[in-house]
Amino acid sequence: MSTTERKKHRRDRKDGYYIPGLDSMHVMMPYMFGDRTNNEAVMGEVIDLTEVDKFLAAKNAENPEFKYTWFHVITAAIAKTMLLRPKMNWFIAGGRYYERKKIEVAFNVKRKFEDEAEEALAKFVLDPEGGSVLEQVHSYVHHFVYKVRKEDHRDGATSILDVVKKLPRPLFRLMAWTLKKLEYYGHYPQALSEDDPCYSSCYITNLGSIKLNADYHHLFNWGTISFFVVISEKKLRPFWHEDGSYDLRNTIKLGMTVDERIADGYYFSKTLRLVRHLFAHPELLDEPAATPVEFE
Repeated sequence: MSTTERKKHRRDRKDGYYIPGLDSMHVMMPYMFGDRTNNEAVMGEVIDLTEVDKFLAAKNAENPEFKYTWFHVITAAIAKTMLLRPKMNWFIAGGRYYERKKIEVAFNVKRKFEDEAEEALAKFVLDPEGGSVLEQVHSYVHHFVYKVRKEDHRDGATSILDVVKKLPRPLFRLMAWTLKKLEYYGHYPQALSEDDPCYSSCYITNLGSIKLNADYHHLFNWGTISFFVVISEKKLRPFWHEDGSYDLRNTIKLGMTVDERIADGYYFSKTLRLVRHLFAHPELLDEPAATPVEFE
């Protein structure tokens, strides 16, 4: 059901639609099984980049001002997957289940590759009725990177925290307690959540870009995020054939952490099959965002 067709519910939040009619087990899970970090399910997927490399070579053959990269493809694939697999955009807050009103993919951009350089938060918002997912991502990243690296850009949350950090510790604790209570009842200030990566559909961290190999990142109890993706370094890996021979292919590993309460194992497995299909057929990311994908 599209957001324009969805009926309002008295339990809706500013950032999410309340999900009624769940079975008793799901209704009780937030109370029985603890917080988000106690319910992490971890998945690892090695992605064959053979078709992606060919696709990017063709896209970049026209020498665009801002090159298309596999990070754009990964971000676009995750965004499209969440659009077509809506439970991946669910979250639990205040003991209730919600579907986020937007598909928001957060990631950090380093101003410079230096120890003391600051990071800027990017938050891509998918237009479900818009054109190519890849073009949406490419355009957003292009403008954001230019703004961060060429201008004195600071996101709203950082600006607010720069003021708050000067408060004494007792006020810190009171502020944190108050914000958690506001979050529980769905009244967290939008001025803070807009630029907070913990209020996103998915957070992507590209650790491979800084030569750090890691397959896992924990979720956060703060905020509403239910999905975290870690990108490791690109490397050659063997793909074996039945006769014992193998091909070396360019690959990347995605480490995915999800709140297992939002869906079951079958749903996650089918979601991974869609991700694999999009990387095997990256041209699908050039189609309008809401275009269905046959992958079974």
